[in-house]
Amino acid sequence: MSTSASPATSTPRTAVIGLGAMGLPMAQRLAGAFPVAVFDIAAERRALAVEHGATEAATPADAARDADVVVLAVRDQAQVDGALFGESGAAQTLKAGAVVVLTSTVGPEAARSTAAALAERGKDVRLVDAPVSGGPTRAGNGDLLIVVGAEPAALEVARPVLDRLASTLTVIGDKPGDGQALKAINQLLAGVHIAAAAEAVALARGLGLDPQTVIDSLSQGAAGSFMFADRGPRMAQAYGDEADAVEVRSRLDIFVKDMGIVTGIAKNAHVPVPLASAAEQLYLLGERAGLAARDDSSIVTVLSPRGEDR
Repeated sequence: MSTSASPATSTPRTAVIGLGAMGLPMAQRLAGAFPVAVFDIAAERRALAVEHGATEAATPADAARDADVVVLAVRDQAQVDGALFGESGAAQTLKAGAVVVLTSTVGPEAARSTAAALAERGKDVRLVDAPVSGGPTRAGNGDLLIVVGAEPAALEVARPVLDRLASTLTVIGDKPGDGQALKAINQLLAGVHIAAAAEAVALARGLGLDPQTVIDSLSQGAAGSFMFADRGPRMAQAYGDEADAVEVRSRLDIFVKDMGIVTGIAKNAHVPVPLASAAEQLYLLGERAGLAARDDSSIVTVLSPRGEDR
């Protein structure tokens, strides 16, 4: 079932753990409506959240102490485990009836294991599996796509927070892991689209065409896609005088992780995904080429290196 986000009907005390590219704008957005405590290992990221009305916490446990809703916005399952169950982890102080909203893309099995680990600690703490899509700007504007797998009672607690962040909220199932499954399909499409865009830009350059002109033209037609229109200009910028200054909006190694999740769950389901597998290999090549922390649009330089004359 897909619905537009509805206005918040309560003001749950909220914690946001992880203030990266997505976590910070989400925290800033939430701090405009709810009491919000934040934690990140980087002091400068905490300070940026405090400027928008959040309260700084020294550890995940401190951030979660009084929270009704704890939002996890970390990179991968290792960081989820550390934030919840590590030294000074949030699970130590979660109160009875609190919910943990997992916004990260970690895969269905990881979400299920996290939910089970929370349940084992008692206190009726439940997981809302709610991976997000849309990028930092949309996160700050409350314009995210959020897909959810959660028990109805847990979703009810988290709903004001999710509605504050989402313009579209899709409840795909009633258990953790369901949201991750749908997000994996989203990432399959996104990852393949970026790889296809990179091939198109590389071919344009190989044929002696101006990449930006090609992008501007084809983005308006049937061959266009959101990823081509969004990443294409940054791919063109990769060959200009300011190539090293391309803004990092989505790190390349995020797609190394996410395409690994896609191909892994597809294998377990015995579903062939040849395009996703090829895209995964391209991102791995980019990572090995030293592009892990660069914007994912930099993958074009694996196919058409910057130093080549065209």
